[in-house]
This record gives sequence, C-alpha cells and structure tokens, in this order.
Amino acid sequence: MINHTFPVLGQQIPVRVPQTVEDFREFQSYIIGRANAGERVAYDTETTGLDTFSAGFRIRTTQFGTPDEAWVLQVEKGSDLQRLASWALRTLPELSMQNRNFDMLGSDRHLPGITLEELAPKTLDTYIYSHLSDPRRRDQGGVGNGLKDASAHYVDPSAPDTQGGLIEEFHKIGYTKDTGWPHIDIDNPLYLSYAGGDVILTSRLLPKVQQRVRDLGINPNLPAFEHAVGYVCALIERRGMRINREYTTRLSAELADEAARWSAEAAKYGVANINSTRQVSEALLGMGEHIPERTDGGAVQVNGAVLKRLADVDKQWDPIESRTPNPLAMAILRSKRAGKWKMSYADAMLRTADENDRVHPKIGALAARTARMSISDPPFQQLPSGLWTIRHCVVSDPGHRMISVDYKSVEPRVMAALSGDEKMTAAILRGDDLHNLTAASVYGPDFTPGQRKVAKVVQLGVAYGGGAKTIAAQTGLSLTAAQAAVKGYKRTYPRLARYIRALQGQVIRDGYTLRTPSGRRLVFDRDAAYASFNGEIQSTARDIFAQGLLEIDARGLTPHVLLPVHDEIVADATDNDAVDVAREIGEAMTMSLRGIPLGTDPDVGGHSWGSLYMKKASTMIDNDAWYAANPVAAHAAELARK
Repeated sequence: MINHTFPVLGQQIPVRVPQTVEDFREFQSYIIGRANAGERVAYDTETTGLDTFSAGFRIRTTQFGTPDEAWVLQVEKGSDLQRLASWALRTLPELSMQNRNFDMLGSDRHLPGITLEELAPKTLDTYIYSHLSDPRRRDQGGVGNGLKDASAHYVDPSAPDTQGGLIEEFHKIGYTKDTGWPHIDIDNPLYLSYAGGDVILTSRLLPKVQQRVRDLGINPNLPAFEHAVGYVCALIERRGMRINREYTTRLSAELADEAARWSAEAAKYGVANINSTRQVSEALLGMGEHIPERTDGGAVQVNGAVLKRLADVDKQWDPIESRTPNPLAMAILRSKRAGKWKMSYADAMLRTADENDRVHPKIGALAARTARMSISDPPFQQLPSGLWTIRHCVVSDPGHRMISVDYKSVEPRVMAALSGDEKMTAAILRGDDLHNLTAASVYGPDFTPGQRKVAKVVQLGVAYGGGAKTIAAQTGLSLTAAQAAVKGYKRTYPRLARYIRALQGQVIRDGYTLRTPSGRRLVFDRDAAYASFNGEIQSTARDIFAQGLLEIDARGLTPHVLLPVHDEIVADATDNDAVDVAREIGEAMTMSLRGIPLGTDPDVGGHSWGSLYMKKASTMIDNDAWYAANPVAAHAAELARK
C-alpha cells in the first residue's frame, strides 16, 4: 500500500493507493462497508485531458472517498484495476461528484460495464447545489462554483489548491496546465495526494451546500430538476454529432486564406499587425474617425464593439445603415472572424472528433449566472444566427435529415408574461410583429426597414438594462435620437416600463437578489440593479427551455437530439420520420407562461445542419445532397424561410 495524506482543517486525512492483492481486498472491504452503511461516497477521475471522446483520451486514476479517507486506483496500470473501479461504482448505492457529467461520461466510455444510465440516478452533483446557492463565479463577487473555491468557502479556507499545485509539477517536467495531465508520473506523490484530496473535499462539501440551499429557501424542487436536465444533456453529449471531415478540412483551409486576405487588406491602411491596438487606433484616427471609448489604461479602445460600430454592423453582422462603413474596421473584423472560426470551429471539430467522426460538444446544463446553458468545444452557441457555412460541417446520420425546433420570439413573450403589459400581451396574442409595433409608435406608420432595426435594438436594449447611450453606440444614432427612441418604446409599453422600475427597486431592497418564477436565486452586483429584468428574462427563458428538454425526454425523443443551443433543439431522424419527429419535439416544447403561449417553429432540412440556415433554393441544391435530389422541397423551403 502506498500511503499519502491530504490536509483538511489541520488534520492529515489518509489517501491510500493499493498495490497488492491484499491492498485491493482492503479496498473492497472499504467499499462494501460504505455500501452496507448506506453512506454516500464521493467519486472523481484524473484524466489525460478534457476531450473525453478524442483519440488518446484515457482515465489515469479513479478515486473514491468519504470525509475522513480516500482511495486512489491507478486504473491506467491495467484492465484489472479498471474492472475493480467498475465493481466499486456498481456496488455503491449512492455517489457524489463535482461536475458529475464529465466523470460520468468518462467512466461510461472508458470503464468496462459502466453506463450513464446506471450512474446518474444515484449521483448528486456538488456543483449544482453550489450554483443554486450562489450562481456567481468568484471573479464576479460570488463564492465560486469550482471545487477549490467552494471548498475554501464551505470546508477549509486553507485546503490546498489541488489543480494549482499540480500545475507547478507540470512546469517542473516542461509542460503547461493544459499539456501536463497525460505526462506527470502516475506515482507522483503530489498527484496522488491531490487526487485523493478532491474526493475528500467533495464528500465534505456536499452536505454544506445542500444545507445552504435549504437555508436560503430556494425552491426544493430545483436540485432534482437540475440533476434531471444535466442527465439528459449528458445523454445528448454522449451521442455527439457527425461531421463531414472532407468539407470541414476544406473549410479550415478556406478560412485561413480568408483571414490572410483581409489582413493584407488592412495592411494597405498601414496596419501590419491587426492585433496591435496602437497600429489599429492610429490608422483609424488618421482616417478621421472619432473614437471616444478608452481602455482602463486610457488608450483608445478598438475592441470588437468599437470596430463593429465603425463598420456599421450589429452584433449579428447585419448592416445598421447608420453611416458609411469604415473599410479598415471591416477588414480587421473579417480577418479576426475568419481566424477565430478556423481555430474554434473547423480545427476544433477535426481535433476532437472521435473514431466515428462524431464531435461531442460539452453541454454546460447550468452555466451562466442566469442558469443559461453553455456549449463549448466547439462553442456552437457563439455562431451568428444566420450563418450556414460552419453549421454545414455537421451532418445527419446516414439516411437521416436534420431537424431544428426553436421557440418563437421567446424573450419578448417572457417579457410580456413577467410584466403583464396589456399592449404587448394583446399584440402577441394577435400574432403582431412587436418590432413593427414599436417602430410605428416611435417613427409613425411609414417607418423604414432601418427604423425597424433600431426598434429591435431598443426593445432588446431596454430588456437588457441598456440606456440611450448604449443604444446609440449599437445603432449609430445620435444620443438625442436614441433617447427619443427609448421614450417612444416606454410610451408604447407603459406597464412594462413600470414593472422594470419596480423590479429594480425590489432587487435593491432585497440585497441585490431576485427570485425568478421558478424559485431560482439570482444575485446582482451593487452597481448593476439595472440588469435585473434581463436576468429574470434570461433565467426564465432558460428554465422554459430546460423544461421542454425534459418533456422531450419523457416522450422518448432524446435519441433524436443532437444539441440544445440557445432556444433551439437540433436533431435528426430518418427521411420517412423526420417531419413527424420535428412536430413531436415541437409539441413537447410547447407550453404557456402566465397565459402567454410559448410556441415553436419546427423545420426539417437536408443532410446538414447548415441546410436549415440556407435561404435560397439554389444554395440548398448546390450544397446539400438531399436538396439536390429533392429540388421541389428546396424551393418550398425557400418560400417558408422568407
């Protein structure tokens, strides 16, 4: 037996690493004893990295622990140890994990006989309880939801930073925090001590955060709800999405060429390095641009928001039509965008795809301060809404068609439901376009397409807590014109304006906290009460989406789902079943909030996810094999997507 310790609250807690047959019997006695006592045991893994499904990923150690003891199995050393870890997981009736989906998915894939279906029902996630009690990261003023931050707050402020300490060990052997995991010696004493420490801390943390959730009076149904949502997301992540490797490889090369081409365009204006703030700002000022924004250090600000304003495009790259676009700003934006798309999407898909050319984006079921989900590796949620070229990398299974089902204008509908604004509610029930209604109120019935875009920005800006200054920066309007637009919006929806003011006041009185309709607790910065309505909207919309996901699962439709992203479910089904499956998913997601219907908009495309974002029939026919074989359907899709 190799014996190490891990310090907690001044005590050295034993960490045991069995080596002999006798040691393994002692480990089995430990597991059986905990199982017979009905004691919940913490479980964790040390792995070679985070890409669970990529070639070369492996579990190096598995560890099991209770508050006063930890055991580390070096499963990398042989299949017998892997089977022993599997036996322990099957034997234990109750488990706890920190960020359980990662360890469950890794164990499902790399330990014999272990499945998500078996692990999830008996596993509680400390991360979920931490997030429910305080959703903020530490750098946002919160406790923090990582194991180190949460343990430092609830268990022992002096407990070692297990990851930070290992990074120092990586540096000693010539690796970084990202590359050291597969290379550190599996017998390294600090590595083994910290592996055991993680389960000791997790075991001690769970009752603390459970009690905190109870003390705060948080809806007692939310922990079970979040565990159920997380499980469904794990099932989806395990299935993954198939990619067209040939197209993705070609796209990577095209994006590299595009980045270089636009960088060369920027060089014509004296910008040799598009990442040089000094070169970019000097060139833009030399072209006569007025840039009032400044960095914290006082330098001229030339970030993406500034460049988009100068290029006259909004966040989604749609033209604002408020000024003449600056060609240098546009060149820099396009070069950076192409480079980012290459690295973050095309190259990431090629790098992380499994042996069957499937990528498995990580789904953070409970991520942002508002509980909004996150998608990473690749970050599909950051794709512009109308872009098909990157999405075209993702293809359906053979003989299948792609499906997209999303909510119809969910955020404005949530706004109406929460505020009870009669005019907005009536417009929604009539099926009116809210942006048209706002534009007509502000500019009169003969408003222009550009003024409708401004009305859309105003509606979202007011919801997000932005004032006239922010809206002016986003639209290119003068401050006076932006102020008039905001006043017109509030005049159109007076009860909404009153609700926002009342909510902000209530948040301040309640210590900058807010309880959403689902009973979730949101916490705001002391200078950000203005963001409370947006927080309530985003959190409520997320919970609606999550409830829809659970209903999809209850109807047995999860095997069709490829990804939940924003308010959209991406799925596939056989050619014969696709239309029916899309309809069934849409029906599962449909619900109401305080009398406001939350409907869906199912769409069935061709063989690629990108085909659902193509607007022209000719584009569909030229780029998607299913539409090429079904041109009549392509023309029908063009009409439906106008």
